[in-house]
Amino acid sequence: MKKKTGVLPWLFSAMVVIFGVHVATAAEPGATAGAGQVVAGTMTAPTIIIDKTEINNGGVIKVSGQAPAGKPVFLEVWAVEHMVRANRFDSDIDKDSGKRPYIFYSTSEMPAYYKTFVPKELQPKIDAAKKEGKKWSYSALLKDLGADIAYSIPAKAKVEHYQSTLMASVIGSRGDLLPAMDEKETRKRSMQLVKARFQSIDKVVAAAVDVKPDGSYTADIKISDGLAPGKYKIVAVVDKKVKSEAATFENKISFPTMYLSNAGTSMNLIYPFVLSLAVSIFGVLMGAGGGFIMNPLLLALFPVLPHTIVAGTVTPTVLFSQGSGIFNYSKIKFISWKLGSGIGCAMLLGAFIGPKLTEMITLDQFKFAFGWILLILAALMLWQTTPGYMAKNKKEQSILKEFKKRAEETAKGKN
Repeated sequence: MKKKTGVLPWLFSAMVVIFGVHVATAAEPGATAGAGQVVAGTMTAPTIIIDKTEINNGGVIKVSGQAPAGKPVFLEVWAVEHMVRANRFDSDIDKDSGKRPYIFYSTSEMPAYYKTFVPKELQPKIDAAKKEGKKWSYSALLKDLGADIAYSIPAKAKVEHYQSTLMASVIGSRGDLLPAMDEKETRKRSMQLVKARFQSIDKVVAAAVDVKPDGSYTADIKISDGLAPGKYKIVAVVDKKVKSEAATFENKISFPTMYLSNAGTSMNLIYPFVLSLAVSIFGVLMGAGGGFIMNPLLLALFPVLPHTIVAGTVTPTVLFSQGSGIFNYSKIKFISWKLGSGIGCAMLLGAFIGPKLTEMITLDQFKFAFGWILLILAALMLWQTTPGYMAKNKKEQSILKEFKKRAEETAKGKN
């Protein structure tokens, strides 16, 4: 009996050792811990609490929680239900080879909203990055802030890349689809796409987290109006593989505010409706659909709209004003169908190339080119209205007289 009794403590010890090894393996470093869980070999995962689970077209979410003392806390916030497209055309000269790569990167899995909130004391580093102007680097900024450990959601997006050429890029061709990139390269390119999509530092990074010496933290997360509706998630991060469970809230919108899925933003439709009414009247009066006016106005008054979406949206809307204009101009016989057909063939070709080229240029390049075109056209039209030009151009005067005569006849006919 003594011999059997002596075996029991040994068996109990062996079971404890085996059970301990099993627990350590199940929670080995690299596993994501939930709120309050302890990951073997690392640290306690932070907790996270939010003061509300619903906002109406934007608002402030108050976040609080507990993290390991002495560790900075980063908050990763993103829209769950809505994804948008992000593009980047790399035509910058490579430092090593001295050649232009002409590679087009694209993803359709970019969150409509994505932002990282960092400790408040890091604000000077954000201000320093802003001083770099348009040359700021998203990846460099995250690394400088130490917030690269919180970057995860866009890194999971599927990024496609195409090998283009100089001639192909001129006509807007994406080129040949290249083999899929590895995880490291995808992460790098996804950061570039984040900058290409959101443009501004303030849209992707903010210093809002107040961390106390004991590890407790608070933050006011401001969700601006005009963002995507639906569910959003917030995760507190203290290490690359130590995160809290996700806290979820919902952003609701109601008519006349509507979500524009491909633009990734919400907009009150009353304002563009009134604007379009005025532009259409003036545009058709000038013999156009008004798109050349709507385009820069939308970009200036609604900067949340990507320039590609503005260009694409304005194009079909011109059909409404053009259709009405064609009908009314044909009634007073002001249309030369032969000239119109010749011009239309050229425009047909240009309209094929234009949309493909639009997604391969940046907003700044788009504004620069469009701005110069408008300035040249404005200067030309202004010059043609000067007294000296009008006096020398008798043909122009006869056309104007004929225009006035027909208008008067049409007015009399209606009476």
